[in-house]
Amino acid sequence: MIDPFVISKLLGELPSGVKLVAVSKFKPFESIIEAYNLGIKDFGENRPQELSQKMDRSDLDIRWHFIGHLQRNKVRSIIRKVSLIHSVDSLRLAQEIDKEAKQISLVKDCLLQVRIAREETKQGIPCDELSEIAQQITLLENIRVCGLMGMASNTQDMVQVEVEFALLRSLFENLKSTIFKNSPHFKEISSGMSSDWKIAIQNGSTIVRIGSLIFGER
Repeated sequence: MIDPFVISKLLGELPSGVKLVAVSKFKPFESIIEAYNLGIKDFGENRPQELSQKMDRSDLDIRWHFIGHLQRNKVRSIIRKVSLIHSVDSLRLAQEIDKEAKQISLVKDCLLQVRIAREETKQGIPCDELSEIAQQITLLENIRVCGLMGMASNTQDMVQVEVEFALLRSLFENLKSTIFKNSPHFKEISSGMSSDWKIAIQNGSTIVRIGSLIFGER
Protein backbone atom coordinates (compact mmCIF):
# COMPACT_ATOMS: atom_id res chain seq x y z
CA MET A 1 0.00 0.00 0.00
CA ILE A 2 1.43 3.35 -1.03
CA ASP A 3 1.34 6.16 1.52
CA PRO A 4 -0.31 9.25 -0.04
CA PHE A 5 1.47 11.50 2.46
CA VAL A 6 4.87 10.24 1.30
CA ILE A 7 4.00 10.91 -2.35
CA SER A 8 2.63 14.38 -1.56
CA LYS A 9 5.72 15.28 0.46
CA LEU A 10 8.08 13.97 -2.22
CA LEU A 11 6.36 15.82 -5.04
CA GLY A 12 6.24 18.96 -2.93
CA GLU A 13 9.97 18.85 -2.24
CA LEU A 14 11.00 18.50 -5.87
CA PRO A 15 12.20 21.80 -7.35
CA SER A 16 10.48 23.14 -10.44
CA GLY A 17 11.98 21.57 -13.54
CA VAL A 18 12.97 18.30 -11.87
CA LYS A 19 11.05 15.23 -13.07
CA LEU A 20 10.24 12.27 -10.85
CA VAL A 21 10.43 8.82 -12.44
CA ALA A 22 8.90 6.20 -10.16
CA VAL A 23 10.99 3.03 -10.42
CA SER A 24 8.27 0.41 -10.70
CA LYS A 25 10.41 -2.58 -11.65
CA PHE A 26 9.31 -5.79 -9.91
CA LYS A 27 6.26 -3.99 -8.50
CA PRO A 28 2.69 -5.12 -9.25
CA PHE A 29 0.65 -3.17 -11.75
CA GLU A 30 -1.84 -2.27 -9.03
CA SER A 31 0.87 -0.28 -7.24
CA ILE A 32 1.56 1.67 -10.43
CA ILE A 33 -2.12 2.61 -10.64
CA GLU A 34 -2.02 3.75 -7.00
CA ALA A 35 1.00 5.96 -7.66
CA TYR A 36 -0.54 7.28 -10.88
CA ASN A 37 -3.72 8.27 -9.07
CA LEU A 38 -1.58 10.19 -6.57
CA GLY A 39 -0.05 12.32 -9.32
CA ILE A 40 2.93 10.40 -10.73
CA LYS A 41 2.95 10.10 -14.53
CA ASP A 42 6.47 8.79 -15.27
CA PHE A 43 7.49 5.21 -14.49
CA GLY A 44 10.79 3.40 -15.00
CA GLU A 45 11.27 -0.24 -15.89
CA ASN A 46 14.44 -2.24 -16.54
CA ARG A 47 13.17 -5.43 -18.18
CA PRO A 48 11.59 -5.37 -21.65
CA GLN A 49 9.18 -8.23 -20.96
CA GLU A 50 7.92 -6.74 -17.70
CA LEU A 51 7.56 -3.34 -19.36
CA SER A 52 5.47 -4.84 -22.16
CA GLN A 53 3.23 -6.74 -19.75
CA LYS A 54 2.51 -3.62 -17.72
CA MET A 55 1.93 -1.45 -20.77
CA ASP A 56 -0.53 -3.98 -22.17
CA ARG A 57 -2.64 -3.61 -19.02
CA SER A 58 -2.86 0.17 -19.16
CA ASP A 59 -4.58 2.71 -21.35
CA LEU A 60 -3.47 5.59 -19.10
CA ASP A 61 -1.27 8.46 -20.26
CA ILE A 62 1.78 7.03 -18.50
CA ARG A 63 5.23 7.98 -19.80
CA TRP A 64 7.42 4.89 -19.63
CA HIS A 65 11.19 5.12 -19.19
CA PHE A 66 13.67 2.31 -19.78
CA ILE A 67 16.30 2.61 -17.04
CA GLY A 68 18.12 -0.73 -16.99
CA HIS A 69 20.89 -2.33 -18.98
CA LEU A 70 19.56 -2.81 -22.50
CA GLN A 71 20.74 -5.71 -24.62
CA ARG A 72 20.96 -4.97 -28.33
CA ASN A 73 18.65 -7.85 -29.21
CA LYS A 74 15.92 -6.32 -27.01
CA VAL A 75 15.92 -2.86 -28.60
CA ARG A 76 13.18 -3.67 -31.09
CA SER A 77 10.82 -4.81 -28.34
CA ILE A 78 10.89 -1.49 -26.45
CA ILE A 79 11.70 1.22 -28.97
CA ARG A 80 8.09 2.18 -29.70
CA LYS A 81 7.03 1.86 -26.08
CA VAL A 82 9.25 4.17 -24.05
CA SER A 83 9.50 7.94 -24.07
CA LEU A 84 13.15 7.92 -23.00
CA ILE A 85 15.95 5.33 -22.86
CA HIS A 86 18.23 6.30 -19.96
CA SER A 87 20.88 3.64 -20.40
CA VAL A 88 22.79 3.94 -23.68
CA ASP A 89 26.14 2.63 -22.47
CA SER A 90 28.01 1.93 -25.71
CA LEU A 91 28.34 3.03 -29.31
CA ARG A 92 27.15 -0.39 -30.50
CA LEU A 93 23.92 -0.05 -28.53
CA ALA A 94 23.38 3.46 -29.91
CA GLN A 95 23.88 2.12 -33.43
CA GLU A 96 21.31 -0.62 -32.83
CA ILE A 97 18.78 1.90 -31.51
CA ASP A 98 19.44 4.09 -34.53
CA LYS A 99 18.94 1.16 -36.91
CA GLU A 100 15.67 0.06 -35.32
CA ALA A 101 14.37 3.63 -35.09
CA LYS A 102 15.16 4.24 -38.74
CA GLN A 103 13.06 1.25 -39.78
CA ILE A 104 9.96 2.79 -38.18
CA SER A 105 10.75 6.43 -39.10
CA LEU A 106 11.36 7.42 -35.48
CA VAL A 107 13.94 9.63 -33.79
CA LYS A 108 14.51 8.09 -30.35
CA ASP A 109 15.29 10.21 -27.30
CA CYS A 110 18.10 8.71 -25.22
CA LEU A 111 20.55 9.48 -22.45
CA LEU A 112 24.17 8.36 -22.40
CA GLN A 113 24.91 6.35 -19.28
CA VAL A 114 28.29 7.23 -17.80
CA ARG A 115 30.18 5.11 -15.27
CA ILE A 116 30.82 7.63 -12.50
CA ALA A 117 30.91 5.14 -9.62
CA ARG A 118 34.04 3.44 -8.37
CA GLU A 119 32.29 0.07 -8.47
CA GLU A 120 33.36 -2.03 -11.43
CA THR A 121 29.94 -3.70 -11.52
CA LYS A 122 28.23 -0.46 -12.57
CA GLN A 123 27.41 -0.12 -16.26
CA GLY A 124 28.24 2.91 -18.34
CA ILE A 125 30.60 4.61 -20.75
CA PRO A 126 33.99 5.27 -19.13
CA CYS A 127 34.46 8.97 -18.44
CA ASP A 128 37.61 9.19 -20.55
CA GLU A 129 35.79 7.73 -23.58
CA LEU A 130 32.62 9.80 -23.28
CA SER A 131 33.50 12.67 -25.62
CA GLU A 132 34.71 10.41 -28.41
CA ILE A 133 31.67 8.13 -28.22
CA ALA A 134 29.27 11.06 -27.96
CA GLN A 135 30.83 12.60 -31.04
CA GLN A 136 30.27 9.40 -33.02
CA ILE A 137 26.68 9.09 -31.81
CA THR A 138 25.89 12.59 -33.08
CA LEU A 139 26.44 11.21 -36.60
CA LEU A 140 23.47 8.85 -36.16
CA GLU A 141 20.29 10.34 -37.62
CA ASN A 142 17.62 8.46 -35.67
CA ILE A 143 18.87 8.80 -32.10
CA ARG A 144 18.66 12.07 -30.19
CA VAL A 145 20.93 12.47 -27.17
CA CYS A 146 19.06 14.45 -24.52
CA GLY A 147 21.65 14.30 -21.74
CA LEU A 148 23.50 11.97 -19.39
CA MET A 149 22.60 9.36 -16.81
CA GLY A 150 24.73 8.16 -13.93
CA MET A 151 24.53 5.99 -10.82
CA ALA A 152 26.60 6.77 -7.76
CA SER A 153 28.39 4.12 -5.74
CA ASN A 154 26.30 2.03 -3.36
CA THR A 155 27.81 3.49 -0.20
CA GLN A 156 26.89 5.30 2.99
CA ASP A 157 29.66 7.82 2.26
CA MET A 158 27.65 10.78 1.00
CA VAL A 159 30.83 12.77 0.37
CA GLN A 160 31.84 10.19 -2.23
CA VAL A 161 28.33 10.22 -3.69
CA GLU A 162 28.46 14.00 -4.03
CA VAL A 163 31.86 13.83 -5.74
CA GLU A 164 30.46 11.36 -8.26
CA PHE A 165 27.36 13.44 -8.99
CA ALA A 166 29.54 16.54 -9.34
CA LEU A 167 31.65 14.62 -11.87
CA LEU A 168 28.53 13.78 -13.87
CA ARG A 169 27.49 17.41 -13.89
CA SER A 170 30.96 18.48 -15.02
CA LEU A 171 30.89 15.95 -17.87
CA PHE A 172 27.43 17.19 -18.87
CA GLU A 173 28.50 20.83 -18.89
CA ASN A 174 31.58 20.02 -20.94
CA LEU A 175 29.51 18.25 -23.61
CA LYS A 176 26.88 20.98 -23.48
CA SER A 177 29.49 23.61 -24.27
CA THR A 178 31.21 21.62 -27.02
CA ILE A 179 29.65 18.70 -28.90
CA PHE A 180 26.06 19.62 -28.05
CA LYS A 181 26.38 23.40 -27.94
CA ASN A 182 23.81 23.75 -30.75
CA SER A 183 21.48 21.07 -29.38
CA PRO A 184 18.66 22.55 -27.26
CA HIS A 185 17.37 19.07 -26.45
CA PHE A 186 20.62 18.21 -24.62
CA LYS A 187 19.43 19.35 -21.19
CA GLU A 188 18.84 16.34 -18.92
CA ILE A 189 20.87 14.80 -16.11
CA SER A 190 19.27 11.62 -14.79
CA SER A 191 20.80 10.89 -11.40
CA GLY A 192 19.68 10.30 -7.85
CA MET A 193 17.66 7.51 -6.26
CA SER A 194 15.80 7.04 -2.99
CA SER A 195 18.89 7.40 -0.80
CA ASP A 196 20.66 10.27 -2.57
CA TRP A 197 18.18 12.22 -4.72
CA LYS A 198 18.59 15.46 -2.79
CA ILE A 199 22.37 15.39 -3.32
CA ALA A 200 21.80 14.65 -7.01
CA ILE A 201 19.52 17.68 -7.39
CA GLN A 202 22.11 19.88 -5.70
CA ASN A 203 24.48 18.71 -8.43
CA GLY A 204 22.26 19.47 -11.40
CA SER A 205 19.98 16.46 -11.71
CA THR A 206 16.83 17.12 -13.74
CA ILE A 207 15.43 13.57 -13.45
CA VAL A 208 15.41 11.52 -10.25
CA ARG A 209 14.62 7.80 -10.29
CA ILE A 210 12.93 6.83 -7.03
CA GLY A 211 11.65 3.38 -6.12
CA SER A 212 11.71 2.33 -2.47
CA LEU A 213 10.55 5.69 -1.11
CA ILE A 214 7.40 5.30 -3.18
CA PHE A 215 6.76 1.56 -3.32
CA GLY A 216 8.68 0.29 -0.30
CA GLU A 217 11.63 -2.06 -0.29
CA ARG A 218 11.64 -5.00 -2.70
